[in-house]
Amino acid sequence: MPEHSPRHLILSLFGLYARDANWLSVRSLIAMMAELDVDASATRSSVSRLKKRGVLEPAKDAGQAGYQLSATAVAVLREGDARIWSRPRASVGDGWLMAVFSVPEAERGKRHELRSLLTRLGFGTAAPGVWIAPGTAYDETLAALDRAGLTSYTELFRGAYLGSGPADVRVAEWWDLAAIAALYDEFVAEHRALTRLRSPTPARAFTAYVPMLTAWRRLPYLDPGIPLELLPAGWPGVRAGDLFAELDQRLRAPAHHHVEMRLPTR
Repeated sequence: MPEHSPRHLILSLFGLYARDANWLSVRSLIAMMAELDVDASATRSSVSRLKKRGVLEPAKDAGQAGYQLSATAVAVLREGDARIWSRPRASVGDGWLMAVFSVPEAERGKRHELRSLLTRLGFGTAAPGVWIAPGTAYDETLAALDRAGLTSYTELFRGAYLGSGPADVRVAEWWDLAAIAALYDEFVAEHRALTRLRSPTPARAFTAYVPMLTAWRRLPYLDPGIPLELLPAGWPGVRAGDLFAELDQRLRAPAHHHVEMRLPTR
């Protein structure tokens, strides 16, 4: 099983098993992470970092110590659901979303925040200071900018590409497609053996599913739904996405059953 950051595994656990009450007890979180081969000290250290970043907040329920996601983290996870499970892909007819920003020198820290946010959303770079994504990314981008308090520094435009070069050539310049393709291939290589788990026990499904989902989560952000006709032939994102969908369908329910029966969240 590939190694994953404890921090990312914790976010997966909250996203999968703490949606209704938005709360996990310390005991349950440590137990679930132990099943994923992460010891209690590493779990506590990662929780501490997530608290400092404003992702997790300490909370008690019926006298039990635990954690909940911050309102911002809940919103980010909710918006990510569509990318992770629906795998939306734009068409050429959807056009492009262009983002440009201007930040006063006295607030140059905001410039780094903007670059980090647009990178996380999967924007490519069309020119210095000009960021681009499929036109379908508008609603998600506007919500993320507003949540981060960065809307006033940014101008968004949506329209067609009218440049002199072929659009597929430009896409290969705006995004590092070779690097993204390599990550898709890596996902397939690391997880295709899980298709042989025909009737896994709930415990085995859990230890397979959470790391698999954690590995997949970042990929739909690196490839923000670029139109397939503008990507290289045989784009590995299709194969990787199909593998994720197959494993999600096969492992998700028994993994959830394991959490309910053996690792209660309360």
